[in-house]
Amino acid sequence: MVYEFTSTSKVTFSGAGLAVLAASEGNVKFLLRQMSVQTLGYDKINQLRHVKFLKSVDGIQAHMRRQAALLKPKFDCVVGYLQREITPRDIGWWHTPNGGYFIAFAGLPNTAKRCVELCAEASLLLTPAGAPFPYGKDPEDNTIRIAPSYPDIPSLASAMQLFCIAARMAALESLS
Repeated sequence: MVYEFTSTSKVTFSGAGLAVLAASEGNVKFLLRQMSVQTLGYDKINQLRHVKFLKSVDGIQAHMRRQAALLKPKFDCVVGYLQREITPRDIGWWHTPNGGYFIAFAGLPNTAKRCVELCAEASLLLTPAGAPFPYGKDPEDNTIRIAPSYPDIPSLASAMQLFCIAARMAALESLS
């Protein structure tokens, strides 16, 4: 019996997230029978945790400043590599974010899957090409979502060096 669950449970505003279940038709029917006697409601324990941790608007702002202090150097690293390696060659664009967890990189048409493939061949795993699109179907095959929040900066710098080489190679292949 396989059940796969996912959710946006890290969303702080309770009740604003989504949850998804993937299972066989039989397993879904079984779960629906089990859940028919339950009610959906806010996770009050998690709400209490957030209130105790964040305490006030000032607490939220202080927490976000700490998050920004951790994430800004990582985003700066990614943007710096893109500006040095991609901008002069005019083979991609992106918006420098003012928050969030991702940078959406758009390369030349028909290069995203190849760029991700080249990175994987060199042991750099990226989110799938077209990840921001419904069902991952990017009509231009040019979008890659870069998520710099997890790696440390030296690892991120190495990854971005490799990413830029792969993006350049994919662009060259598409132009020839």
